[in-house]
Amino acid sequence: MPAPLRLAALACLVLTAGLSAQTPQPFPRPQAPKTTPPAPASPAPAATTAPPAAAPAAAAALPVIDPDRPTADQLGIFIPAAAQFVTSYEAGRGQRYYIFGTRQPFAEVVLAYRTALKDKGTLVFEQPPTHTWDIGKFREESMGFPPGVTVKDYTTGGSAGYPNPRRGEQPERFTTLIQIVPPPPGATGRR
Repeated sequence: MPAPLRLAALACLVLTAGLSAQTPQPFPRPQAPKTTPPAPASPAPAATTAPPAAAPAAAAALPVIDPDRPTADQLGIFIPAAAQFVTSYEAGRGQRYYIFGTRQPFAEVVLAYRTALKDKGTLVFEQPPTHTWDIGKFREESMGFPPGVTVKDYTTGGSAGYPNPRRGEQPERFTTLIQIVPPPPGATGRR
């Protein structure tokens, strides 16, 4: 089996076995709580008008932002806005696997990465559909895994999707999973 196909097969194994076999550890690690600043010397003046009645409902409609979710700038690679951070795992030699789930269909996620990376990538498996992109040069002496993006469809064969490991959170299942392995710090990749 050619080396790129072996690497793609390994990526698929990580997506399927890695998520269920390990206990997720938050990464980046939560920071220590910040101390509150001292109160001002004089109290702030009270508001003279009450906020509109719709304000609490509008605030409740805002999405909850996961403080542990790595950003595209931190990873050096595009992350679809609809993708939710699921977890990350140690990949070795200072690298991590970052797993995101989305309700977007596989074809839409593949198209988004083709557009963002300006690269058609490689369909490595037709069933279940799995698409990969190399996003940096693999250096065996300093990397545990080739930098890349793997997108996998979890609705093949009538499956309802990949179960959300965060019980009670929506969506209950993800249609598509995205695995990102950025280059280690100091290595060059592309966005």
